[in-house]
Amino acid sequence: MTTHDAVVIGAGPNGLVSANRLVDAGWDVLVLEAQDTVGGAVRSDQEVHPDFTHDTFSAFYPLAVASAPIRSLQLEKFGLEWAHAPAVLGHPRPDGSWALLHRDVDITAELMDRQHPGDGAAWRDLHAIWQRMGPSLTSALTSPLPPVRAGLGMLARVRSAGGLSFVRMLLEPAITMSQKRFGGDAPALLLSGNAAHADIPLDAAGSGLMGLLLAMLGQTVGFPSPVGGAGQLTAAMARRLESKGGTIRTGAPVDSVVVKNGCAVGVTSGGEEFQARRAVVADVSAKHLYGGLVRWEDLPARVRRDMQAFDLDPGTVKVDWALSAPVPWTGPPEYAAGTVHIAESVQAMVTALGQVEAGQIPADPFLLTGQMSTTDPTRSPAGTEALWAYSHVPQVVRGDAGDEIKGVWDADDCERFADRMQAQIERFAPDLASRILSRRVLGPHQLEQRDANLIGGAINGGTAALHQQLIFRPVPGLGRANTPVRRLYLGSASAHPGGGVHGAPGMNAARAALADVRLEALKVWR
Repeated sequence: MTTHDAVVIGAGPNGLVSANRLVDAGWDVLVLEAQDTVGGAVRSDQEVHPDFTHDTFSAFYPLAVASAPIRSLQLEKFGLEWAHAPAVLGHPRPDGSWALLHRDVDITAELMDRQHPGDGAAWRDLHAIWQRMGPSLTSALTSPLPPVRAGLGMLARVRSAGGLSFVRMLLEPAITMSQKRFGGDAPALLLSGNAAHADIPLDAAGSGLMGLLLAMLGQTVGFPSPVGGAGQLTAAMARRLESKGGTIRTGAPVDSVVVKNGCAVGVTSGGEEFQARRAVVADVSAKHLYGGLVRWEDLPARVRRDMQAFDLDPGTVKVDWALSAPVPWTGPPEYAAGTVHIAESVQAMVTALGQVEAGQIPADPFLLTGQMSTTDPTRSPAGTEALWAYSHVPQVVRGDAGDEIKGVWDADDCERFADRMQAQIERFAPDLASRILSRRVLGPHQLEQRDANLIGGAINGGTAALHQQLIFRPVPGLGRANTPVRRLYLGSASAHPGGGVHGAPGMNAARAALADVRLEALKVWR
């Protein structure tokens, strides 16, 4: 048995952010990670081909660059380097032309104007509004509830951004936001594609905010990826933590949180107990924490009742390819993009996402793809490409819009759906198959096996729909990192503000733990 100030469950980005913040405060911190390597869903490997580095899960990190929690760690001092593709994001059309987002707003605007005069000026106007409001909005979204300081900053600027008109724009569906402001389809493809990174329907409130957030982050900070692979981001976090005295044990799955008199006092792992004097931070899914690591008997009855209504986001199928040459797009874009969205039109996105929401496996899935060697040439030999794509599928399958997949996600289902995804890319790059050296398919079950937090392939820790955000995340009344168990804090994507590699849930958990210790000390002093 060992004793520490804090035990952090999980060495994903949120767990590592939390552990780093606590170490900075002078705490003795132990991180326990179930997998043999750190990183959670931010890892890389050479499984697809020995000469290629593929990101096992996530790949591009605009939120990591933009968010204060990760910026505060100054990870560049611990070996992290960022790589950028020539263009941030591209969306090919059936005729071979492209909608492109470039980090230079003037280039983005010029490309839009070529396709529809006036759209460039409208994009610059949207960008100017973001320049005034974006930093405060991003800060508010990633701050603990209520975001007092960031909220005041937003209020001070909202009039110059259009007042209530700006607020209304944030609540608009992504499709409405595009239709009101642009005549061509390039801005709509870019905004809607970014909105589709979450599981909010494109015609629903909240999707516009997601599309605007990611598009404008792409416009201002890009969609960077760590040089050498996604795992270099979390490796830098681990190096920082260990350099300051923190301890990480991998291959150490936590079995339970030890609760005594309503207070978390430690955890058990492999028959060994690790005591925590001040805090236990759980970078795990709420579904694994409540009723799993913490027994229902140690929780209020309302938590069990409310967790029955907790909604996961859709499942995911991810395909990685090692290509002998770059993707043979029918019409090469003027600037090669790191991230590429694949759908024939905005309406095709609406249809595919609607099918997922209805429990149908999409016949023509919307794809998010990454050209990693285009972004970071260290990922594969010169002249080749490390390519990936992922697409969402229902958590509960009620049918297949393509009439061939069972929905049990065994090896056969996964390969059939991977073929369907590859066929989508081949609509825009017909000669793709001739360049494939090897392919790997990770379905919902395989993703969960590699990271238990990805339940059924859900990558965002729970739906991003409005009914499960802010004070409702993960359940009503538990919108902060604090849990019903004293000294136990939820620091995963299941907590506010949700998914995305920004470290906010982990930082919020660390701040809550530090605040509670200060409060306890104040009570004793009085």
